[in-house]
Amino acid sequence: MPLPPNVSAAQWQEALAAFRAAIGEAWVYTSDEDAGLYRDAYSPVWGEEEERLVSAALAPRTVEEVQAIVRTASRFGIPLFPISTGKNLGYGGSAPNLSGSVIVDLKRMNRVLEVDDRRHFAICEPGVSYFDLYRHIRERNLNVWIDVPDPGWGSVMGNALDHGVGHTWYSYRDHFLSHCGLEVVLPNGELLRTGMGALPGAGTFGDFRYGFGPYVDGLFAQAGFGIVTKMGIHLMPRPEAFLHRRVLVPRRQDIIPLVDIANALEDAGLIGMPLYESPMFHAQFADPALRAIAHAPDVWNGNAIDRYAAEKGMAPWQLGLSFYGPEPVIEASWQHARAKFEKAIPGVRFDDVETLRFPLDEAGEEAVQHKVLTGIPNMNIFAIGARSQTNPEPADGHLLFSPMIARSGEEVLKAQRIFTEGMQDMGVDYPDAYGPFTAPFTWMPRIFALTTGMPVSRTDPAVNKASRETMRKLIELGARHGYGEYRTPPLFQDQVMGTYSFNGNALRRFCETLKDAVDPKGIIAPGRGGFWPRSMRKEG
Repeated sequence: MPLPPNVSAAQWQEALAAFRAAIGEAWVYTSDEDAGLYRDAYSPVWGEEEERLVSAALAPRTVEEVQAIVRTASRFGIPLFPISTGKNLGYGGSAPNLSGSVIVDLKRMNRVLEVDDRRHFAICEPGVSYFDLYRHIRERNLNVWIDVPDPGWGSVMGNALDHGVGHTWYSYRDHFLSHCGLEVVLPNGELLRTGMGALPGAGTFGDFRYGFGPYVDGLFAQAGFGIVTKMGIHLMPRPEAFLHRRVLVPRRQDIIPLVDIANALEDAGLIGMPLYESPMFHAQFADPALRAIAHAPDVWNGNAIDRYAAEKGMAPWQLGLSFYGPEPVIEASWQHARAKFEKAIPGVRFDDVETLRFPLDEAGEEAVQHKVLTGIPNMNIFAIGARSQTNPEPADGHLLFSPMIARSGEEVLKAQRIFTEGMQDMGVDYPDAYGPFTAPFTWMPRIFALTTGMPVSRTDPAVNKASRETMRKLIELGARHGYGEYRTPPLFQDQVMGTYSFNGNALRRFCETLKDAVDPKGIIAPGRGGFWPRSMRKEG
């Protein structure tokens, strides 16, 4: 494994001795075998010169140990890259932006410090996974839910700090928006608390995120301004019941009123996350006729899709609606929603998918169809990457492209065509990437993500090269049309930050100014978020 940049072998050994004295020899990982565990499992440059490799990893147990690590790193000029559990697959995993960085692995800081089911918040350390928090709540029969991503093995804190997302009710599924209060070790080793945590004696750390004065919490998300060691997060009161209903429309253009009505319902607080899908997406792999329609030059007018839909009785689009609350109330909300769709979309159909009443016992939880919609962490998402009819030769991982588009049916249809034709122009054909059946993801309120994945390989560099080139072209193509990514792997963070280029990249320059003031030695996560300390900046 490489040495930290600009650190001599003698300095490195001295630093390692200081790290061992601070946290214990057993928790300083320096062997190639141990350090190799922190490689990005889905790296698109696996085994190549560009791959981000670490020089060592440290696993502190306490805030004081984190502070000692930071002070030692500052003394020797060693870059640190903090991770919570390192499960951010598709967006870099546990790999740093700068090769030779030392990983600060916070997995041992795994205490659930508090859960309040009257004021509906939790306070956690970084190593607490969604499974951990869920287990803590369930064992105590607390009346709160967590909002979970796919999969549930990652860190509650780490997911929020990378602007990660989930699947339930409005703001809860935007995990950083749900966070409330941070404790942070700054680049000089000093300890900071934000919001009400900055007021000694306050018992409202997890209640009021703003406190007084500037709101600085955002500086610690997707950035390298400090190492977060504690976070509060708002939780959802456990509802009495849950309804999941499906709306199916007969025409491709029906996605326009479908989205408009769902937006109004969600913004009024009547539904949880809208779940858009196209039944034709998977059907195209079983029916060559539909596959031919999807690849025809005139597919974008929708006529052939509408004819196929009428002949087969198959909906071009379906929308899942989730309702949470007292059963009479949510049943009334569903009937209200149903009337809206019936009035606006001729030929609309409906399915009753699932009705649940809480609390559930263990068997009831296991039987839930849409676990993430009901706050139950699981690992089922990995089944998507398994061998199947649509994926006969599974890749070793994927590279995620996640552009954000306006929340309208017109924008979905427009972006589908832009990205599909763009990939055709690139000469790339990933059969499940983009096309007329690509549905928007709705993890974040008020915005759509038109996310897709490209394969990565541990054995075939040509696959990785093609995916990297496609990724870079997609980032440029999206930016040209005003579609920016909300997160991306380290290899592409400079490019993505560069697309947010208003007024001569004023955003990046502002971040650089802050970095130079707060972390002049560039100790904490240099390059994270697409900006670098002065000593590492490229000219121009």
